[in-house]
Amino acid sequence: MKISVIVPVYNEIKFIEEIIKRIKNTGLAEEIIVVDDCSNDGTKEILKELSLKYGFTVYYQKEHRGKGAAIRTGFKHTTGDIIIIQDADLEYDPKEYGELIKPIQEGLADVVYGSRMMGGKTQRVYMFWHKVGNKFLTFLTNILYNTTVSDMETGYKVFHKDVIKNLNLKSDGFSIEPEITAKIFKNNKYRVYEVPSSYHGRTYKEGKKITWRQGFSAIAALIWYRFFD
Repeated sequence: MKISVIVPVYNEIKFIEEIIKRIKNTGLAEEIIVVDDCSNDGTKEILKELSLKYGFTVYYQKEHRGKGAAIRTGFKHTTGDIIIIQDADLEYDPKEYGELIKPIQEGLADVVYGSRMMGGKTQRVYMFWHKVGNKFLTFLTNILYNTTVSDMETGYKVFHKDVIKNLNLKSDGFSIEPEITAKIFKNNKYRVYEVPSSYHGRTYKEGKKITWRQGFSAIAALIWYRFFD
């Protein structure tokens, strides 16, 4: 199975080369697609050079539209059988790709979530209220969609290519995460597995972008896609 990795990027000049190196070092990613969401910190300018150095494809958004729009652009161009979403901020470790793709390779799963809540992996200790918010959103997801997922907002989501074709994603911003989850669980035919994932979370001073405001958007998205879309 061909493994493709989509990397949505916005203002990650400090980390973009390092994350590409880590992806390449796994030896698993046969296709890497970087989508720059109109960065203004120099990321956009160095991507062409890095793409030649490391051998990956770059797509440039014409305007800053958000993580969801970047992911959707990546999905349009991917050619892999298994597709991994990889944030560019080093919070998630590509060394875990083998564990993430295994349930799909073995024919057990159509979708795999890398869960930060299952334990057994390295976790940075930080941001209590972010964890509370994540647990609440996950709890709400399980009530609305009658499931038992432990980490709805995880950035590590892995898909068989056939799943992506049928999701019809619409979100531009961080609401892409609850939209993906909602549409996967609303369609009862998909087999979803979770595996433990490490997490090296950033503080806002270190560049973290998601805030409490996105929590309200996530609640709205979960309800909207459950009952109205």
